[in-house]
Amino acid sequence: MLTRWFTTAAENRREISHVQVGVRRSRLRSVIMAAALATGLTGLASLPTTATAEEIRQPRQVAYVTNNADNTVSAIDVASNTTIATIPVGAAPDGVAASPGGTRVFVANNADNTVSVINTATNGVIAIIPVGAGPTGVAVTPGGTRAYVANSGAGTVSVIDTATNGVIATIPVGTAPTDVAVTPDGTRAYVTNNGSNTVSVINTATNTVIATIPVGVAPTGVGVSPGGTRVLVTNETDGTVSVINTATNTVIATIPVGTTPSDVAFSPNGARAYVTNSGDGTVSVINTAGASLITTVTVGTTPIGVAVSLGGTRAYVANSGDGTVSVIDTATNTVEATLTVGATPTEVAIANVP
Repeated sequence: MLTRWFTTAAENRREISHVQVGVRRSRLRSVIMAAALATGLTGLASLPTTATAEEIRQPRQVAYVTNNADNTVSAIDVASNTTIATIPVGAAPDGVAASPGGTRVFVANNADNTVSVINTATNGVIAIIPVGAGPTGVAVTPGGTRAYVANSGAGTVSVIDTATNGVIATIPVGTAPTDVAVTPDGTRAYVTNNGSNTVSVINTATNTVIATIPVGVAPTGVGVSPGGTRVLVTNETDGTVSVINTATNTVIATIPVGTTPSDVAFSPNGARAYVTNSGDGTVSVINTAGASLITTVTVGTTPIGVAVSLGGTRAYVANSGDGTVSVIDTATNTVEATLTVGATPTEVAIANVP
């Protein structure tokens, strides 16, 4: 999501953030047996029939991690926690988002003002889309028809038509927009403005800003709850998370977390949120119902991006300072694996690849 950390003072953090694709197959075999028994017959007749077995390729979860310093994306198979591909993209890749169907991944390349589109079937780039200056965050609508890109250097959001891979609108927002998240119904996009301490709310039907919400100092990451009722915003300078009620577009709570909170991701059921604290190498686990801290998990150096697996059992954290991804077991809130990826991993997105 966020590359500003190494570029400007207003953009005071780099989000540096899935790695191997395992093919799971299952065989279906049906056996129909018919037996004919006739009273008074001396023999037993049976008629077995076996249907042709077919292999069915099941969807698999792949974590895509942007490696900001070596211009690549690592693809990690979530089932085995192994890297299955390293994909060259644009310069200084930052934010990353997967389409709802899992067929495409969109990567914001901060240094060359483009978005790379990855075909998840081949793990190759199939399109490069020019956007605004300094793209950092990217989010795809639930219907998969649009991608919203926060351009930190331009103070705008680019709207991409995913069918044509072209920009169809450019929306002025606040200063140094860093990250963007779309509501589950697709009607709103929330954009953190790192330089103006606000969140812009975009009506996706009209692609206009309908509200501007004051939050903490240097808002960076943003996430919308699965139910769409809450938005969480990480405030880097404050060391807090702002909780926004989407019905009123007002802040209803502020949660203290670690040092320099960078990114946030919800569990699939919305009960938990995971916040990376890039300044102290930890992840804060939040109880969203009570807007309170549950525990703090120590991870790698300078954690930036975070994403939760589709089943909610794992959280993947991109540690930009040591070139690794920490895998957190969400049942125990402990790190169960540390995976080596590229240089300066920034952001993570998990795709359910068909």
